[in-house]
Amino acid sequence: MAIDRRNLKVLANFCAAAADAMAFTLMRTAHSAFVKETEDFSCQIVTREGLAFANPRQFGAPWYSGIDYAPLLEMFDDYAEGDICITNDPYNGFVATHSPDIHIWKPVFHEGRIACFVVGHIHNTDVGGAVPASLSRSLNEIEQEGLRIPPVKLVEKGVLNPFIPEMIRANVRLPDQNLGDLHAQIASVNVGERKIREIIDRFGFDTFIEGVEQILDYAEAQVRRILTRVPDGDYFFADYADEDSVGGKPCRVALTLKVRGDEIVLDYTGSDPQLGSSLNMPTGGRERHPLVMVGLTYVLYTLDNSLLLNAGTLRPARAILPEGSVVNCQRPAAVGMRSLTCAMTQIVTVGAFAQALPHLMPAASPGGNAIMNIKTSGRNGRPVMASIGPVGGGGGGTPFGDGSDGAGGATGFLRNTPIEISEAEVPIRFLRYGLEPDSGAPGRHRGGLSAIMEFEVSSPETVVTARNRNRSIMPAWGVNGANAGTVSRFLRNPGRADEVSLGNTDVINCGPGDVIRVVGPGAGGWGDPFLRDPAAVLDDVLKGAVSEESARRDYGVAIRERGVDEAETASLRAGRPVDPAPPVITYGAERLAFEAVWSNERYDLLTGFLATAPVGWRFFLKHRIFEAVEKFGSDIRPVAEQMRGLFQEMKIRYGL
Repeated sequence: MAIDRRNLKVLANFCAAAADAMAFTLMRTAHSAFVKETEDFSCQIVTREGLAFANPRQFGAPWYSGIDYAPLLEMFDDYAEGDICITNDPYNGFVATHSPDIHIWKPVFHEGRIACFVVGHIHNTDVGGAVPASLSRSLNEIEQEGLRIPPVKLVEKGVLNPFIPEMIRANVRLPDQNLGDLHAQIASVNVGERKIREIIDRFGFDTFIEGVEQILDYAEAQVRRILTRVPDGDYFFADYADEDSVGGKPCRVALTLKVRGDEIVLDYTGSDPQLGSSLNMPTGGRERHPLVMVGLTYVLYTLDNSLLLNAGTLRPARAILPEGSVVNCQRPAAVGMRSLTCAMTQIVTVGAFAQALPHLMPAASPGGNAIMNIKTSGRNGRPVMASIGPVGGGGGGTPFGDGSDGAGGATGFLRNTPIEISEAEVPIRFLRYGLEPDSGAPGRHRGGLSAIMEFEVSSPETVVTARNRNRSIMPAWGVNGANAGTVSRFLRNPGRADEVSLGNTDVINCGPGDVIRVVGPGAGGWGDPFLRDPAAVLDDVLKGAVSEESARRDYGVAIRERGVDEAETASLRAGRPVDPAPPVITYGAERLAFEAVWSNERYDLLTGFLATAPVGWRFFLKHRIFEAVEKFGSDIRPVAEQMRGLFQEMKIRYGL
């Protein structure tokens, strides 16, 4: 018999509190700043079948609220009390998504029966491999990305398997940090187990089992109600990462959102082929994989913030993920930078929904957070490997207000590491850490400002890694007549004779006296900037978010003697009439120039052709075709005949 709504809500709150306790334990006992400060971790409670029904409410990465651990749980049929299993292999179960993410799971028993599993992951700062921090766009096979642990029992009947910690110690750059974090994970699931047993003692085993299913059902019903507010139809949107490899071509993620009543399909057909870099996403083709569904979760929560976040939210949805594509790669493709591509899936999901609900969706967040890590020698001569925090853009402007500054949108869950902690752990000196003026796109509601970080290195043979660098070419787009954002910048020794612009480089060798400056990309704006309240523009100018020049040029607001010049402002705004029907999406000039050559029609022909080639050939062929088309430029006429002729030439040349 179903439990009543009141008790169901009480049960859901108890379970969420148990997940909170797991997260608190992990944060308070972890060794690395990336876990205890940045909070790149997850904690869940999942059903006996593997579906998440409880998550922390304030902490950690929200990507995993809809996670399904079933592929991992099913690999063992002999669970016993006290067992804890572990893996970080992206191609073994398709739950771990790159090698730094170590997942563990523990069964919770009641009187000999499994009630549920307590699970979670942390992102380790380093797991060995070709580069410090293990991740770089330049890597092209999974074997380069560090230690991989197949699904195995870490603890069996309460006894730790000593081989696994020793294997970790032998393969990573800072083993004490990794093992400290691993023991924090173990403590976290042990706390979760204890909390769940207390809940079962309160509610009873059968009520608990029935209740967690109803929690999932409730979330599903909420989502179905939300989807009925979205007009039926097919909504297409595409966006690009700057580079599909080091110095490469743009990486396209394309989505057709198919809404039918209270169900939805996310079709990623038209996305780029599997790449010869580490931007690939190891989804295994699973139709509700969180990497490709998290954008949907964000949109649904935007439309109804009372939504319970669990695996039930994804039941009305499924994804189509073409095999051998960037959203469903095959081994041995490298996957370490999958978070950059995942951010693009989130952005295209918002963009597709903006076609359906243009007055409810925000503008684009940049999705290009640089995760800054440093490997160097400490003041005592011992090696140091630490994250010093993310540097990205703010949130996109919304229908109801400005985007958040410094962090927002797809990666807003990543907290900053206080500079006092970073300077205590790493021999660097911060010169600047704050917000970059004029970086948020102008709009009726402006885009969030980007972060800026600048520091000086003081030790020789220092390696700085900046993974997920993006939006240095194509900025985040605006909505309903607003501007696109600003691009990101990455410099070594800015303002000096030896200044170097590093673009999207993500591994930099430095020495004493070198200065690194990272400026995140700005978010897109929402609405015509000439409709922004002049008082809000003045406030932005007074607090340093917007310059007087930008106020005049972009908003039509004249600032004089720390106030608004009403007459001149009226004149400026009258000189540029407001468009009564502005475009839904406003792109930057760089994207418009790119799509003047690479239109949707050409991309359809390209991806259709590449799908007929062996997976191992697709990335190579994409680049050869791009190079050939660049010679023709926009003069290819007619498109279909020229492209098909080019494809036939490729087939003959390479014997395909």
